[in-house]
Amino acid sequence: MGLIVQKFGGSSVATTEKLKLVAEHIKKELDLNNQVVVVVSAQGKTTDKLIAEEKEITKNASPREHDVLVATGEQITIAKLSMVLQEQGIKAVSLTGWQIPIITSSNYSNSRIRYVHNETIREYLTAGNVVVVAGFQGIDETGNITTFGRGGSDTTAVALAASLAADRCDIFTDVDGVYSADPRIVEDTRKMNTVSYDEMLELSSMGAKVLHNRCVEIGKKYGVPIYVKSTFEKNSIGTLVTNTSNLEDLVINGVTKDDYISRITIVGLENKIGRTYELFKLLSKHSINVDVIVQSFGEHITKDIAFTVKMNDLNKTLQVLEENKKELNIKDILHCENLSKVSIIGVGIANKPGVAADMFEALYENNINMHMVTTSEIKISVLVNSNEADMAVKAIHNKFFK
Repeated sequence: MGLIVQKFGGSSVATTEKLKLVAEHIKKELDLNNQVVVVVSAQGKTTDKLIAEEKEITKNASPREHDVLVATGEQITIAKLSMVLQEQGIKAVSLTGWQIPIITSSNYSNSRIRYVHNETIREYLTAGNVVVVAGFQGIDETGNITTFGRGGSDTTAVALAASLAADRCDIFTDVDGVYSADPRIVEDTRKMNTVSYDEMLELSSMGAKVLHNRCVEIGKKYGVPIYVKSTFEKNSIGTLVTNTSNLEDLVINGVTKDDYISRITIVGLENKIGRTYELFKLLSKHSINVDVIVQSFGEHITKDIAFTVKMNDLNKTLQVLEENKKELNIKDILHCENLSKVSIIGVGIANKPGVAADMFEALYENNINMHMVTTSEIKISVLVNSNEADMAVKAIHNKFFK
């Protein structure tokens, strides 16, 4: 007897008919004599609807009440799916994040899992139940409901798989695995049979919507095999995310884009030990996540630092910098909006000659300007204008996969 954790996203549970299809996937594992824990998201666009209704009341909702509200979507799904299973003669019980409980930090809308109490789940499994868990949510140490951010149900599923020492975690979605690019942008994409945790982590962090990046972090840390499968294709093999790199030894494994990026440039920062630290410590203090960072040295013992933040953090970042402009001794603060980050991912990419040149050539051939470039052992990222991002993805994909 094995233990399988299955996760189904919003599009997979959107209607009663789709819930019945989910039940078929669950029954397939039960027929193999496996125990099953199921994690589900809110149905369809339920979370968007709840947020829209919130905004009808207030534009500045309390973070605590916001999380209480949006967590209800998953609660509806677990009850409905449990009813569907029970109607088919399958023992099932639904559990919210706080009934388990999943203990989290107190960062509303972006909390992190600290501990999973799995005794309740094990008791229900031992009694022969399918345990249906609300994804995306937990409870902090003072009893407040918290949520994990968009895509957080993936994190719930892999965290439960790690805590329960499950044989694997199947993430069911509307695509049959991990592709070399977004099929909605590029026609001739290639599905990968396997992808390493490191590659998948970069793909997720750089904008691929297939998996929540924090779920990949947990999978890597605890060695949880993660399969990305299609809910709507029978006998879907999907893509295995594991320690093993892609056996096809491609130059790159994927091209991604991350939209809604803004660039901020600090002009004339004093070139003195500790100034860079003070700048980014200040941003960290205000929970501002910084991504691409480029530093250059100017005249008169100064330096310029450019970095990127997500568009929804731009105004907050500019305000913090303006309030501390004199303290940091900054000459000027510039910013640029409506950018996208386009990246290529592949293990050992830095040691493969000509990869960067080919990427830049693809952009040059399509008259696409680069605003910033950053590299690591397994990725190269460039900033481009948002209205050229899809064209950039297609051009780069054609360069490497044709």
